[in-house]
Amino acid sequence: MKHSVEVLQVAGCVQRNLAPAALVEEAIRRGEGVLAASGALSVTTGKYTGRSPQDKFVVDCPEVHEKIDWENNAAFSPEAFERLYQRMLAYIQGRDVYVFDGFAGADTEHHLAVQFINERAWQNLFVHQLFIRPEEGAPEVEPDFTVLCLPGFRAIPAIDGTNSEAFIVVNLHENVVLIGGTHYAGEMKKAIFSVMNFWLPQKGILSMHCSANAGEDGNTALFFGLSGTGKTTLSADPHRQLIGDDEHAWGEKGIFNIEGGCYAKCIHLTPESEPEIWGAIRFGSVVENVKLDTQTHLPDYDDSSLTENTRTAYPVDYIPNALIPGVAGHPNTVVFLTADAFGVLPPISRLTKEQAMYHFLSGYTSKLAGTERGIKEPQATFSTCFGSPFLPLSPLVYAKLLGEKLEQHQTRVYLINTGWSGGPYGVGSRIKLAYTRAMVSAALSGTLDEVEFKADPIFHLATPLSCPGVPESVLDPRKTWQYAADYDKQARRLAERFQDNFHKFSGAMPAEIIAAGPTL
Repeated sequence: MKHSVEVLQVAGCVQRNLAPAALVEEAIRRGEGVLAASGALSVTTGKYTGRSPQDKFVVDCPEVHEKIDWENNAAFSPEAFERLYQRMLAYIQGRDVYVFDGFAGADTEHHLAVQFINERAWQNLFVHQLFIRPEEGAPEVEPDFTVLCLPGFRAIPAIDGTNSEAFIVVNLHENVVLIGGTHYAGEMKKAIFSVMNFWLPQKGILSMHCSANAGEDGNTALFFGLSGTGKTTLSADPHRQLIGDDEHAWGEKGIFNIEGGCYAKCIHLTPESEPEIWGAIRFGSVVENVKLDTQTHLPDYDDSSLTENTRTAYPVDYIPNALIPGVAGHPNTVVFLTADAFGVLPPISRLTKEQAMYHFLSGYTSKLAGTERGIKEPQATFSTCFGSPFLPLSPLVYAKLLGEKLEQHQTRVYLINTGWSGGPYGVGSRIKLAYTRAMVSAALSGTLDEVEFKADPIFHLATPLSCPGVPESVLDPRKTWQYAADYDKQARRLAERFQDNFHKFSGAMPAEIIAAGPTL
């Protein structure tokens, strides 16, 4: 790996694969963070408290040009990449760095050896906890991919060809990612997810932006959804084993976690609502942008003054019932999560295979406050395959793989709305977490297989007439509105949005997939 060798040759002190305790010590010594009362390392990320999608690029070179979906990925020239890399190389000369060598992919047949080079000790702790750590005493492995993350290096757009001081540049030919200008650690994990989304589908493996868990009987489930829709919360179930909270793959043997840790939102976190996540915030964990009491260092999880996107990172084995390694059989149930800001989708509905492919390609949800720069309130959006910012290939590649696997394994699919009920954002209220948990439990257990369903006339979604632990009035979104006519008007507005968004796929999709969407 040319870039790894060059960087480490010119750097100052190189500290490699330090244990979490040593990295915590380094971070505190360098003034990068402080210990919270729970023992977790508390840091702030400054200006960038979420992903910066306008600052992410893919290097456009002949070796990958024909494979990349350029409508969804911003191109960066090889010449600009080399100039930027050389400037970063000059910046790091004589500076101390921290190196972590780990893996992406719990299935050893399909994993990627990844090396992270960080100038911040706390960010090296972050990747140490987020990715899969080699077994103690295992021989060193040559990295397949290198991530160079230097938040102190700020790009100059006029020189570097970036849009701002921040940048995430993915080079899929030279197997390196350059990150700078932003302290937000989530950029590192999502950069590697983008790499896996390029690499795995070309092997017939579906890479997925989803969480996963398994029951005692081996019954596995996938939860798709964007940040803030409940993937992490709903998959952290005390009665099921957690496989992972964010990124997985579905291959010929079953599913496997791409990561070795979790990156959970912790705004309004309480031990009552999310006991597993609460308990995971301890020594070795990282908390980002959470306000601490200056005297006691107790965190205030209700304080959003820095950002709504407060986060905690911890290894998956901090969850008591985690499945280690994160490998399981083919999923019995798939759940699509959406936070509907229009307030018109039912809280739960059952999908056919064709509807599943339609809603997978649509990826309707609402971007929640803080998950991206500039998002102050929920915004209705369509994120293809529930992960559009991280998909280098055509979305049709991922949708086709999903349809094939659903059919092959006869997997049940449900669409669950964790958003608003009784009206749109600003009028209605978020669906109670307790209700959502009850619906998920019923879907996974097969209880809903025994109840009657009815389809609505616009979205054609099959909604159960009853569900244990959920009032029947909640199951029918139209009945939760004060005026049915207002609901009908809003539902038609959303249906139009669906149709307008799906038009771009109409030439490449079979008629039965197009017909699975809403009608007016």
